[in-house]
Amino acid sequence: MKLYYFAGACSLSPHIVALEAGVAVTMVKIDRKTKKTETGEDYLALNSKGAVPALQLDDGRVLTEGPAIVQYLADQKPESGLAPRAGTFERYQLMEILNYLTSEVHKTFTPLFHPESSADMKEAAVTSLSKKFDWLSGFLAKKPYLMGNTFTVADAYS
Repeated sequence: MKLYYFAGACSLSPHIVALEAGVAVTMVKIDRKTKKTETGEDYLALNSKGAVPALQLDDGRVLTEGPAIVQYLADQKPESGLAPRAGTFERYQLMEILNYLTSEVHKTFTPLFHPESSADMKEAAVTSLSKKFDWLSGFLAKKPYLMGNTFTVADAYS
């Protein structure tokens, strides 16, 4: 399998999960501006969204979006305990927190990384992030990890 990434992006979490699960992946770095691999391949031909991460399976199929990829990787080694078993209520709780992280927390960082963002936009993002981090702090108040007593893909994704 190949894991496509940009430096400093959310593609770090699938790399962590692959390492924790013992799933072999080949890391392929993408140039953020040109959307080319280090060997000159066109990343947009693989993932027309242009974002990372993307996981290319050995049979050529491609999976995108961090929450889907980390769950897929964990499911390759269920004994790793990185994700609750599919179909359980706990698995849906994992999906719930992954969706919160991706749609609420990660997305709120966007204005902080765009040079076009005004000072007001950045200030609003920081205010919003503060509220989201307050919620996460309360959520974690009585447990060491997002899903309880065990490190899971949610912790890698946060």
